Amino acid sequence: MSPHLTPPTTKPRIPHFSSGPCAKRPGWSVSKLENACVGRSHRSAAGKARIEEVIERSKAILGVPADYRLGIVPASDTGAVEMALWSLLGKLPLDILAWESFGLEWVKDVVDELKLPDLNVIKATYGSLPDLNQVDLSHDVVFLWNGTTSGVRVPNGDWIKGDRQGLTICDATSAVFAMEIPWEKLDVVTYSWQKVLGGEAQHGVIVLSPRAVERLESYQPAWPIPKLFRLTQKGKLIEGIFKGDTINTPSMLCVEDALDGLLWAESIGGLPGLIRRSEANLATIARWVEQSSWAAFLAEKPETRSCTSICLKIVDDWFTALSPEKQAESAKKLAKLLEKQEVAFDIASYRAAPPGIRIWGGATVETADIEALLPWLDWAYATVKQE
Repeated sequence: MSPHLTPPTTKPRIPHFSSGPCAKRPGWSVSKLENACVGRSHRSAAGKARIEEVIERSKAILGVPADYRLGIVPASDTGAVEMALWSLLGKLPLDILAWESFGLEWVKDVVDELKLPDLNVIKATYGSLPDLNQVDLSHDVVFLWNGTTSGVRVPNGDWIKGDRQGLTICDATSAVFAMEIPWEKLDVVTYSWQKVLGGEAQHGVIVLSPRAVERLESYQPAWPIPKLFRLTQKGKLIEGIFKGDTINTPSMLCVEDALDGLLWAESIGGLPGLIRRSEANLATIARWVEQSSWAAFLAEKPETRSCTSICLKIVDDWFTALSPEKQAESAKKLAKLLEKQEVAFDIASYRAAPPGIRIWGGATVETADIEALLPWLDWAYATVKQE
């Protein structure tokens, strides 16, 4: 019998490798929420103080410049991105980049919903980045820092000019707290707690540069803006959003959970500690991939490999000879085998991505659990192949 058909003996202690909502931080338990400001108004002094604390600790850990605003907004990262698109676009031509599913969703928004007339869509297939040299920085630019469904990240911000005329609007939800973000190159950054912090869902965060604020206060889009997306009132920024006055009622349990994640991040060394943990997870998988006869990174260039949403494709001849339908079926079977063994939950590739597996490697995932997972991947693939 092949050694790969014998199940490994060691399992990950925590088998949570979902790319969202992501693994809770090590040592988390529901008891950590016992001091949540529940049963009280979020506008009470106590409730607002907790929200303000999340804002200030987030800015400190991330190194957000003092003249940038950070606010908590509705509807997770999706809501934060939509808020930026509907509130800021239309003044200048737009370059929008897409190389995976969520980037394509933002393309759909600006094409089908906002119907922007002066638009340049710059696409790439799964595994690649678009040609960043094609971006015209006299235009507004919308892009992701990290493609959650492709495992392909922007390696740096060197391609963004400091003297750009347009705004750079960046969906960074699976990058923030795990990668260096060059704030001075970005005018809008969005994310949610449910990614690298392992927080609970439904709340988004939007970060605005002074240039973004100036646009908001000097420009009125041609379309109506729903209340949930409004950042200005009578031509002025609603400053309260960035001081704890949320647009709608937040969950104070989620706020408490976000605060717990931030305190944990501080305890492990802040942003450098978070980045080290995530990069260690990527490095562990990279060493395994180098020796693998069947798995490879979906990201074609090493410098673009994500350290959070680590996407792998199957390159074995047996698998690639299958029809697309059979490939998808076999990849799902592999993921289900691992779930049945309680070794790894939710690691199937995103439904629109090439068949394979996606392992969350963000900072809340222990490298020891990644190490324990890898032999199980070999076992699951060998089992599916034999069947």
